[in-house]
Order: sequence, then C-alpha cells, then structure tokens
Amino acid sequence: MSFAIPLHLLAAVIWVGGMFFAYMVLRPTAAGLLPPEQRLPLWSEVFKLFFVWVWIAIITLLITGFWMIHLLGGMGGVDGVGVHVHIMLLTGIFMMLIFMHVFFNPFKKLKWAVAEHDWITGRNALTQIRKLVLLNLLLGLVTIVIGASGRYWPVV
Repeated sequence: MSFAIPLHLLAAVIWVGGMFFAYMVLRPTAAGLLPPEQRLPLWSEVFKLFFVWVWIAIITLLITGFWMIHLLGGMGGVDGVGVHVHIMLLTGIFMMLIFMHVFFNPFKKLKWAVAEHDWITGRNALTQIRKLVLLNLLLGLVTIVIGASGRYWPVV
C-alpha cells in the first residue's frame, strides 16, 4: 500500500495536470496565436508525447487502484470500500473511455490532416479534442476532489 497510493496520485496528477496545462495555458496563449499551418502540427506533436504519458498513467491508475481496492476492501473487494471509491472508479472509467475515443478517433484524424496539410479537417479534429479534453479535465478535477475528501464524508 505504501507504494500504491503515491503512484496512484502521481499518475492522476500527470494526467489531469497535463490536461489543465494544455487547456488553460497552451491553448489560449502560444498555440492560440499561431496560424493553422503551425498550430496544428504543434498540437499533433504535443499530443503525441502527452498521450504516451496518459497511457502510462491509465495503466498505473488501474493497477494501483484495483490493488488498493483489493487491500482496503479485504475479501469483499469493491464491496468493502466506501462509496467515494465507487464514484472514483466510475468517473475514472468514463475518463479512460473518453481518452480512448480521443486517441483512436480525432487524434488520428489530426495526425492525418497534419501529414496531408488539410487544415480544415485538422481544425475540426482539434476542436473535437478540445471539447473532450475539457470534459475529461472537469471529470478529473471532480474525481480528485472525491478521492481526497471522500473518506471524510458522513456515513449514510
């Protein structure tokens, strides 16, 4: 357990923090000021590297999360943990599914559009990614709050 909690937290911080930086800092400043011929290749390269870290974070979150459920829940597993863990698991799974959709659909289109210099298709793909990253960012922030405060909720 002593290594599972820090790894779990680090994975969440890397994923959610990366989305926060991309959405709140990179998008409205440097990337937002560039013309499509520069902006779209920049985002494609940023996502290519960031998404490797997201995959590592997802694997780490799943392994450490289920490991902690097994340890904390004892023989009851998921039945032996608090409701906040169930909510965290549910929101985490939604986040993972949203990410996989981004990775296998609009990100794939963005990479193709950049390679073909199709700036309209690239812009559309990036717009879809931006909306889904915002959704995932909000879910991630809520999940972090639930994870950090859930054990202090009153038992109903």
